[in-house]
Amino acid sequence: MNFNRYRVKPGTKVDLDKRDPADKAGVPGAKQDRLRRLAELAEQVDALQDLLYAEHKHKVLIVLQGMDTSGKDGTIRHVFTQVDPLGVRAVSFRAPAGEELEHVYLWRIQRQTPGNGEIVIFNRSHYEDVLVPRVHAMIDLAECKRRYRQINDFERMLVENGTILLKFFLHISKAEQRARLQERVEEPTKRWKFNPRDLKERACWDDYMAAYADAIEATSSEWAPWHVVPSDSKSTRNLIVSSMLVETLEGLKMTYPQPTEDYSGIVVE
Repeated sequence: MNFNRYRVKPGTKVDLDKRDPADKAGVPGAKQDRLRRLAELAEQVDALQDLLYAEHKHKVLIVLQGMDTSGKDGTIRHVFTQVDPLGVRAVSFRAPAGEELEHVYLWRIQRQTPGNGEIVIFNRSHYEDVLVPRVHAMIDLAECKRRYRQINDFERMLVENGTILLKFFLHISKAEQRARLQERVEEPTKRWKFNPRDLKERACWDDYMAAYADAIEATSSEWAPWHVVPSDSKSTRNLIVSSMLVETLEGLKMTYPQPTEDYSGIVVE
């Protein structure tokens, strides 16, 4: 799979209107083929995560951002469907509260970054602090730009200290969001997910798209580039993220640690 079609080249202009949320050109055309391939990749993710945990040298941070209903929860559920919970954590960031408000905005993020042998998935992240506050005029443009610089420095520090950082913007259309929100209202098993606030945020769609475009443009770096993942198709979204994760983990050339003593002659009674 050619991931360059999704990667945001550092220093380039970002126009989300020119990136098709329904694009399937980089994946198998038939849904059944995508699901079959996703099942194969799930087994590979499982094996590679076991190796990552055993070798205990590398750490992986996956950032998932996107509008409501873009599929952050679903991506986690399907990409990591077979992994052992040991060594994998999903962290969801809501509006800061309590002690978090007493610290700089990156404080709560730093505390959740992965340790050796661990994969951590951020369901929303430090990017919320240059999205929601900007859309709702809680910070000005100058502060927003300061935060872009701070985020770039923070991510550079993580990468320079051994963290592999994968950033995905799950790109859906406004029409697809409408369909998914309506499904939450009408489907009893999904109604618990619906929040009337989602409709208020949806009314700010254009402002959010502008804020996302600026944030992605300002923080797609050589050490931590963004990938804009077409997400109107859930199977396409999951396949792209899973494929990139597998390729990244395979690129680490990991091996299982070997014991310091020779146990080959031991017979277990």
